[in-house]
Amino acid sequence: MKDLKTYIEQNKDRFFEELFSLIRIPSISSQPEHKADMVRCAERWKELILAAGADKAEVMPTDGNPVVYGEKMVDANAPTVLVYGHYDVMPVDPESLWNTKPFEPVIKDGKIWARGADDDKGQSFMHAKAFEYLVKTGQLACNVKFMLEGEEEIGSTSLYAFCEKNKALLKSDIILVSDTSMIATDIPSITVGLRGLTYLEVEVTGPNADLHSGIFGGAVANPINVLCKMIADLQDDSHRITIPHFYDDVLTISDEERALMAQAPFNKEDYKKAIDVEELCGEEGYSTIERTGIRPTLDVCGIWGGYTGEGSKTVLPSKAHAKISMRLVPNQDSQKISDLFQKYFESVAPKYVKVKVTPCHGGEAYVSPIDMPAYKAAEKAYETTFGKRPIPTRSGGSIPIVAGFERILGVKSILMGFGLGSDAIHSPNENYKVEHFLKGIETIPYFYKFYAELMKK
Repeated sequence: MKDLKTYIEQNKDRFFEELFSLIRIPSISSQPEHKADMVRCAERWKELILAAGADKAEVMPTDGNPVVYGEKMVDANAPTVLVYGHYDVMPVDPESLWNTKPFEPVIKDGKIWARGADDDKGQSFMHAKAFEYLVKTGQLACNVKFMLEGEEEIGSTSLYAFCEKNKALLKSDIILVSDTSMIATDIPSITVGLRGLTYLEVEVTGPNADLHSGIFGGAVANPINVLCKMIADLQDDSHRITIPHFYDDVLTISDEERALMAQAPFNKEDYKKAIDVEELCGEEGYSTIERTGIRPTLDVCGIWGGYTGEGSKTVLPSKAHAKISMRLVPNQDSQKISDLFQKYFESVAPKYVKVKVTPCHGGEAYVSPIDMPAYKAAEKAYETTFGKRPIPTRSGGSIPIVAGFERILGVKSILMGFGLGSDAIHSPNENYKVEHFLKGIETIPYFYKFYAELMKK
């Protein structure tokens, strides 16, 4: 692969334009008005996979947004790699906080700025270009299948049934994913653990209509006040979650593994400075890395009610709402946690309000063994291009379908992420370092090379 860097350098301008053609499509899966954009983005992915060298590609329907499937089979005896990614993105709100237009990608200060630049259009697209290089130079040593979905940001709801229905089509030896991050530009890492997720919405109702806060205030419970108190009581002063039996199935990490995790480079002051906070906050007895990797959490992702427009309106609202996510760790079951939350939240509601809990989506935690051939191949690939051995890390994030793949398809996943924690995914001003985008295209071909070699042994 001596010509790999040359190939990337000679074609990088085209790579950017092709990536930008994906980014310019506002494929926001959570907003129904973008339904047509989801189809348009899927069709564009199909075109790009075919152009990269796939023997065939198609846009396949699901109960929700379509799945893009493509493949190139080089040898019946060669290992098969299933590349997974997602083409849907998060909403851009609040758009006023963006320094550039979210769906008009620009390169500035060595970064691509746009929604989806990292998560996950930029990272997924690296695979198409790495694949292109291997096909055009005759060096592809594995069979490759692509599966790009359009619902990851809303829980991959339709993909589970798609996988059940298409087990034979998706048969593979390993699933390759780039939707995670590295520790730092000069510290490559491979994600070996993902937290699970339970996501719900809650609604608290007081009076049957908004009331005058002067005439009724003090006599009628304010649903917003009640909701805030109920949410605050979900954690104690040690930042432990108070839902009964919440921790029953949490996998206890050994002192030895905690010691290994502590070896990962981490500067607390740099961490605080990067997010502009004076102090960190979390469950007592655990480090910051442990809190975001091996411990479950509960967070309010959104809360609203009453009047929030310009100026004042003295109203005692009828309803208050919140969106709540719980990140889970191995052995915790997302449905069980959802049921525990609902039972507890309804039980502690005072009689002067009514509570409704609506489960939205969820998924299980995932752990990737570091002794399987795919991990060894990824490790060697990073070492080849970065010049140092990657560190295995556990991510605080969730990709629920990865555990679903193992359950439904019986296949493990390897998580080769090239993002950074500072890429502002899900936030205004999402960005992706050009250096990392190109480095991913350089590293992925080596994964195929080393994986094919290891699978022969």
